[in-house]
Amino acid sequence: MAIEKIFKDDASEEKGERARMASFVGAIAITDLVKTTLGPKGMDKILQSTGRGHGVTVTNDGATILKSLHIDNPAAKVLIDISKVQDDEVGDGTTSVVVLAGELLREAEKLVATKIHPMTIISGYRMAAECARNALLQRVVDNKENAEKFMSDLMKIAMTTLSSKILSQDKVHFAQLAVDAVMRLKGSTNLEAIQIIKKPGGSLRDSFLDEGFILDKKIGLGQPKRIENAKILVANTAMDTDKVKIYGARVRVDSMSKVAEIEGAEKEKMREKVQKIIAHGINCFVNRQLIYNFPEELFADAGILAIEHADFDGIERLALVTGGEIASTFDNPESVKLGHCKLIEEIMIGEDKLIHFSGVEMGQACTIVLRGSSHHVLDEAERSLHDALCVLSQTVNDTRVLLGGGWPEMVMAKEVDELARKTPGKKSHAIEAFSRALVAIPTIIADNAGLDSADLVTQLRAAHHKEGCNAGIDVISGSVGDMAELGISESFKVKQAVLLSATEAAEMILRVDEIITCAPRKREDRM
Repeated sequence: MAIEKIFKDDASEEKGERARMASFVGAIAITDLVKTTLGPKGMDKILQSTGRGHGVTVTNDGATILKSLHIDNPAAKVLIDISKVQDDEVGDGTTSVVVLAGELLREAEKLVATKIHPMTIISGYRMAAECARNALLQRVVDNKENAEKFMSDLMKIAMTTLSSKILSQDKVHFAQLAVDAVMRLKGSTNLEAIQIIKKPGGSLRDSFLDEGFILDKKIGLGQPKRIENAKILVANTAMDTDKVKIYGARVRVDSMSKVAEIEGAEKEKMREKVQKIIAHGINCFVNRQLIYNFPEELFADAGILAIEHADFDGIERLALVTGGEIASTFDNPESVKLGHCKLIEEIMIGEDKLIHFSGVEMGQACTIVLRGSSHHVLDEAERSLHDALCVLSQTVNDTRVLLGGGWPEMVMAKEVDELARKTPGKKSHAIEAFSRALVAIPTIIADNAGLDSADLVTQLRAAHHKEGCNAGIDVISGSVGDMAELGISESFKVKQAVLLSATEAAEMILRVDEIITCAPRKREDRM
């Protein structure tokens, strides 16, 4: 008896071997796409959009590359997802996590071909991941008691993070900027207080850190250019209602004097609103919307600095930083929370005038001004710096630090290998495969630098058989070097997130034995 078809005509399903094949191929293709960006000598990718204006992004940040891809393969989407989560959670290691997951699947593919059940592979991977994590935990360094050593740890981590990015040429300068900015946060991981402003012109080296807040606006005509002990009212209200603005409104009058009366009434209404605002006892008024000439004139007469059309990001952050709240009605001055700062003045950066708020209520606020030759360079510099800030703010909370440069992977691989020798049964094949996948990361770092990876990785493995060894790949000299001397450090939190996310993602893709694609919805003919 023939079984009736369950699915619609256009729906497709792939079972067993074919489904697994599709998952592996998709995941490995994504890995091969981003693995050339790994390490200090990783290359960049140009992403060109097909939308209006054909925007171009030049980047080597794994999450940015993967976010921009439109992909049909379900397994590849899982990898894109873990790199996004890694970016949101710890900021760095977005490429490593995809590469590790891809390598785990590449190894799993060989094991499945030798008729080992996916569940056996998964339980082997689980044991190996636990073992690898414990190996790292035994080797972490924690300097939170010693402030000076901890600062140097942070500098090293920042420099290591930046060395694979566009900022690697000036990494000492930018690492110092990032560490200063994060230390101002005093342990909070809220990066909202650090504002990054990008201004084309100058070189990357001209970037600087400024305490306080900078608003990308000019001060209007005839208004005070400098205000001390400012009381700031941050508002989101229409200040352009000295015109009738009711859509489709028609006013019929029988003489010109009536028109003048209407205009007079509108002006009076506006004047009342401005009086209410001035009654708050402020000397700076920042509005999200436009301020027309008439109210601006009234503010100037009252000696109040009025800033119009501040962008929404800017106004929210300004309210946060000065300790005020965004107001939209002005009838009860006592219930409105004003913002405060010591000094407001106009500054010049390059050709542009900006407004600088210093001595703000929220002491940890600061602004990093990035300079660079073009928008593409600035965008990539911002992404790189954001990665460094994320990693540092996480490290301030979780102060455990590891060495970098392929050292953690070799430490983990050595422990996992020993576990494989002790474990009986088919699981030991999976555990061994996990160790091979870990070694793939130093191999790729060496390959990207154009070094002989086979030779280097075997030298590394031999070096790691000595107790307390600090060997890793020194990409600059092209040999095995001492990571502690070279000052290459990474945050434990980042490494742990890479290890656990990659294992879970590989596990999820391995469990798949059938892919069902739904039939597309047909459009009904409306004719």
